Amino acid sequence: MRADRALRVVLAEDSVLLREGLIGLLARFGHEVVAAVGDAEALLAAVAEHAPDIVVTDVRMPPGFQDEGLHAAVTLRERHPSLPVLVLSQYVQRAYAADLLDSGDGSAVGYLLKDRVGQVEDFDAALRDVASGGTVVDPEVVRRLLRRRRDPLERLTPREREVLARVAEGKSNAAIAAQLVVSEAAVGKHIGNILAKLDLPPADDTHRRVLAVLTYLRA
Repeated sequence: MRADRALRVVLAEDSVLLREGLIGLLARFGHEVVAAVGDAEALLAAVAEHAPDIVVTDVRMPPGFQDEGLHAAVTLRERHPSLPVLVLSQYVQRAYAADLLDSGDGSAVGYLLKDRVGQVEDFDAALRDVASGGTVVDPEVVRRLLRRRRDPLERLTPREREVLARVAEGKSNAAIAAQLVVSEAAVGKHIGNILAKLDLPPADDTHRRVLAVLTYLRA
């Protein structure tokens, strides 16, 4: 899918004000909201009816305002493993989050905190990235989920954990090297060690970075 393509979006958000705001924001970037709904059941029905390019959904929706939206997102990925889904949340909701990020082959999925929506260009970039098959995970989401699963982290050195955290944030080797004040070669060596400890094959470099994070979420 071309990065500049206008997307057909199914939007699920129970707050009318935020829902209308997101509709306007998506239209500003040339996207079409083919359905905008306020609960998880309506979300499932809208996807079945419209076959959108991407789903954008809140986590907490009626009737329980717990994790209905996230549960619906996991259900959609089970039914349609290649369906791009971008989840927005006010908080990091651990229930189902790892299942969502682990669904399909880990591609075409995103989990962002709503604070990121205010950075409109970054939000549109994340939307297009997920729609194109990429994986976008808010750094805070990664930190919370990795903190929840301590055992696998024991396999890594403290420096390897630092590198993995930055890989999960989508940073390049050069950016990681600058932040940690080390050489790019050193960063590459750390990433190689991480992948070896996770028994990940040296396949596509970008995708195996995602697999490194998802392996921790599965553990």
